[in-house]
Amino acid sequence: MIGYLRKAARLFHPESKRTIILPLDHGLSEGNIPGLEDLGSLLRGLQHLPLQGVVLHKGMVMATAGEIRLDQSLIVHLSAGTRHGLPSYNKALVCSVPEALRLGADMVSMHINIGNDLEDRMLSDLGACVEEAHQLGLPLLAMIYARGGQIVNENDPTLVAHSIRIGAELGADVIKVPSCGGHPSFARAVATCPVPVVISGGPRNGDFRHFLRTVREALDSGVSGVCIGRNIFQQENPAKALEEVCALVHGK
Repeated sequence: MIGYLRKAARLFHPESKRTIILPLDHGLSEGNIPGLEDLGSLLRGLQHLPLQGVVLHKGMVMATAGEIRLDQSLIVHLSAGTRHGLPSYNKALVCSVPEALRLGADMVSMHINIGNDLEDRMLSDLGACVEEAHQLGLPLLAMIYARGGQIVNENDPTLVAHSIRIGAELGADVIKVPSCGGHPSFARAVATCPVPVVISGGPRNGDFRHFLRTVREALDSGVSGVCIGRNIFQQENPAKALEEVCALVHGK
């Protein structure tokens, strides 16, 4: 229990008490997307910035672990599904918690989609992985979205608030959801959640100033940080983009 609490605490900046997590797991679901062609070079270019965690699938951990600073949390992603699969919202376990621990994980993460005909299996996977991770002293980041089935708008504040509650009910240590910053129900869900909530970045936003405003709104709603990928690594200058996000999240 002590080890798990220490690992969870290290994910947050000692001064701002917030976190910036860089998910780099998109290659499995999307293929060779722009920005992820050379993970080693990308990580080396961000070494100087206050980035608290990096999310990778197990194969890329073995290929790039040396580029992750010792003071950064290595988060091994446990679930996956490709954009070619049917249904497209399916996420299946592709890595076990013990394997993640052997790879040096400080934390594990998994992706769950609710509101579809595979919801029960994905929720069952989440509950089982939380138990196993905690038994082995690892905290778990749950990325929860409303996708598939009858879902029309995954950014619906009511659905996002429900996703936050699901993560809390099933014992996740950090919960990642889409941002609904500025909406009262989102702020209430964040405020009543017993564990930290972070927001996703979504697809690359062509207007980076507008993207930063959405981050600011989410922070004002009480979230504990961000878990942003494409709006960092797909920018023309990823280091500059991350530097601006750091200024917002951690302050200058």
